Amino acid sequence: MAKTYYLLGKNARNQVYLRFNKKRGRKIADSKLLTKKILSRHNLPHPKLYAVFETIEDLNNFQWEKLPGNFVVKPSRGLGGDGILVIKKKGKWAGEWYLMGDEKIDISQIRQHILDIFAGRFSLHNLPDKAFVEERVKIHPIFKRYTYRGTPDIRIIVFNKVPVMAMLRLPTPESRGKANLHQGAIGVGIDLATGITTYGFYNGRRVKLIPGTKKKINGLKLPFWEETLILAVKIQEVVSQLGFFGVDIILDKEKGPMILELNARPGLDIQNANLAPLRGRLARVEGLTVDGAEKGVKIAQDLFAERFADKVLAKKGAKIINVLEEVKIKAANKKTVSVLAKIDTGALRSSIDKKLAEELGLLTPENTIFTRYYQSALGKRKERKVISLTFYLKGRRIKTSASVTRRSHLKTPFLVGLRDLMGFLVRPEPIESAQFRRI
Repeated sequence: MAKTYYLLGKNARNQVYLRFNKKRGRKIADSKLLTKKILSRHNLPHPKLYAVFETIEDLNNFQWEKLPGNFVVKPSRGLGGDGILVIKKKGKWAGEWYLMGDEKIDISQIRQHILDIFAGRFSLHNLPDKAFVEERVKIHPIFKRYTYRGTPDIRIIVFNKVPVMAMLRLPTPESRGKANLHQGAIGVGIDLATGITTYGFYNGRRVKLIPGTKKKINGLKLPFWEETLILAVKIQEVVSQLGFFGVDIILDKEKGPMILELNARPGLDIQNANLAPLRGRLARVEGLTVDGAEKGVKIAQDLFAERFADKVLAKKGAKIINVLEEVKIKAANKKTVSVLAKIDTGALRSSIDKKLAEELGLLTPENTIFTRYYQSALGKRKERKVISLTFYLKGRRIKTSASVTRRSHLKTPFLVGLRDLMGFLVRPEPIESAQFRRI
């Protein structure tokens, strides 16, 4: 019987998954300044640090006029976006600036805000804190029609070196330009395989449009998607004491993905934005051996691809195919080999004969995404590899993953599964019955 998974709740998160985070990892994630230090040491991209304030003397001696026209003031140990001042531009007079909501602010008000940070007003457990000033990242042009003034970010949950779920957070008038859901931002699910947005979640309800507009939430393809996922996993490689965490990444229009901060206790509304339970995804990757960030991303894209995003991509028009079709498989040497394939809508994943995969040079450690272990009918422990594979069906290029099985006793050495048939019409019976199934 198939397992049923439910939404991950706070109790399960705290008792089951936060135990993968060691004290050192939590300490790094809880301090934005310590996080920046680690990121700098490992040359991982993040917003430039302009100034750090630890004492009143630091504050009194700082020359504010040397800052650029826009910047961000943050508490080092702030929670949920509280205590962050986003400065949009300089005012008419020296020592004046405008916030994202167009409110005017001056040096005395910024200084008072930093004193509040020192007092621990915005920090974890209200402990005394440090403040810092960093660059304000330039918004990528693709977001300008979707966001209100502020800069959106991407929250990615990483577990066992695999990105298991992601969402785009869009600022709204209610959130005053900040990308935090509890302050009124929109959470938008993202298909891990393609970087295409899927579902929207706003103020406790599902939404299909950006509030107050006719702009659809779904169908936006995010730039730098592969690089963004790889960057998220690389953080876990350098902060190995964090086994389960959230990372917030921002897309600069010139520099690409940049790391904002880490969260050792990531919120769970990401499940609502994706209409998917996090607990099931975590269970599927727990215990897998993951060799490097690129492999972790491949596993995520293989396991958690959304059919919704496939439909968005299928814009070339439906093509009619039969139960048996000729396909061309790309070998390791880039040449293509024609083979007969079975089209099987009852199988989720495509599969290739082990001998054929070996002959094509595809059954290598570098091309293997992961290995599954299972018990045969005789009770023996067996393994099944899943590899990267590219093939052509009716002129359409399909990049996918395929299980490696023994098919020498079957009529075809290759089987095309349901997840690779989006945009096709499959004729399940001989032509005389003329019934089609839309995929």
